[in-house]
Amino acid sequence: MVKMTIIGAGSAEFATELMTDVLSTPGLPTGIFALVDVDPIRLELAHQVGEHLIERTGRDWKIESSTERADMMPGTDYLINTIEVHGLANVRHDYDIPMKYGIDQCIGDTIGPGGLFKALRTLPAWIEILADAKKFCPRATIFNYTNPMSLTVLTGSRVTDQPIYGLCHSITHTVEELAGFLGIPVSELTYRSAGVNHLSWILDLEHQGVDVYPRLHELAENPEIAEQDLIRFETMKQLGAFPTETSGHSSEYTQFFRKRPDLVEKYARSGYRGESGFYANNWPTWRAEADEILRQGLSGGEPIEIERGAEYASYIMDAIENDEPCEVYVNVPNRHTGSSDRLVDNLPLGATVEVRATIDGDGIHPQPFGSLPTHLANLDHVHTSFHDLVADSIINQDREAAVHALMIDPLTSAVCSLAEIRAMFDEMVEAEKEYLPAYLSETDSESSSKNGSRKS
Repeated sequence: MVKMTIIGAGSAEFATELMTDVLSTPGLPTGIFALVDVDPIRLELAHQVGEHLIERTGRDWKIESSTERADMMPGTDYLINTIEVHGLANVRHDYDIPMKYGIDQCIGDTIGPGGLFKALRTLPAWIEILADAKKFCPRATIFNYTNPMSLTVLTGSRVTDQPIYGLCHSITHTVEELAGFLGIPVSELTYRSAGVNHLSWILDLEHQGVDVYPRLHELAENPEIAEQDLIRFETMKQLGAFPTETSGHSSEYTQFFRKRPDLVEKYARSGYRGESGFYANNWPTWRAEADEILRQGLSGGEPIEIERGAEYASYIMDAIENDEPCEVYVNVPNRHTGSSDRLVDNLPLGATVEVRATIDGDGIHPQPFGSLPTHLANLDHVHTSFHDLVADSIINQDREAAVHALMIDPLTSAVCSLAEIRAMFDEMVEAEKEYLPAYLSETDSESSSKNGSRKS
């Protein structure tokens, strides 16, 4: 019997997706869903949905839930992290304060001011979760779905020796989108991809052994097609490879598209295609609407859909439990198992990278990629440096490391001076201090004194 424990299950829509995937997997006929969340109301909704799905599918699964993770962790085989830490209370600060300084974000959950402060709120809770995992389920394989993905995996890998695999659908969804543009069944495309999460790259893309990138470049000249994903098509045209996140996300991860209002007007489009403040303006409503849809499904409204989706967790579990090999993309430390070799040769050793992995009854096996093209590796390298500084800040309670991370952020550094970046950081800390580690509210002199004494 398999036990899957979801931390942050109050994100009921995503917990529903994960449970539906497992219940739709023939090779996982029996098991336990253990749901954990600090919000008892949203946790109860997720529990009710789980019971509903089990009843409708007739599968031999049981469901348990608790606001105390220590109650649910023992016996866990697969621990899944989906936490959201004080996002609703701070999503406006994450967008509005940077905007005052000219930092125009679309999503703001991975890098930049929004991504940084999301990490500073999230990672302390993540470290506590991992400490409990080591105590209560030391044999569990850990999957992370929480953003910022690379930072969450990196910080976790520095505080525990349990295996952590970051799972993201961005590469899969990107290839599906490209297949649609090309008019080719996605199952007939072969590709290679690697990089850092949300800024990985489709390096090779073939159909029946023929390179289809020339065809993509032709399609990029068609305004009706280019407009559907303008920033990514422009990136491909100029840099030679298609990035693996939406135009809205991608526009925040480099210095090219959002550093001036005229560039935002030229390249950004509605929604996930680059709309300013799209996440801050809509996410609270989306969450409430998603919960209401689930409640209606439970009370006899539109039935909750039961169909296996594209998220990797159920496929990995099936492959391990039944020795049914499959391939997925994972976010892991840049170190080949059992050696000092890197998975991506020209990204830093130990940084979190996104690479293909094979899965079978013996586990998850990340595969070496080789080297990225130098210019793409350079763009990713800045992200790994940002990640390194933020992880150091959290683990060592080093305020300056967090400030320096924001100073090297590609978009922020393209817009603001060093003094402006520090002022923005201080303003965001003041606005969010109720939800942040105490060390971030220290004065510069207090922080310097503490760090100096620690390092001496």
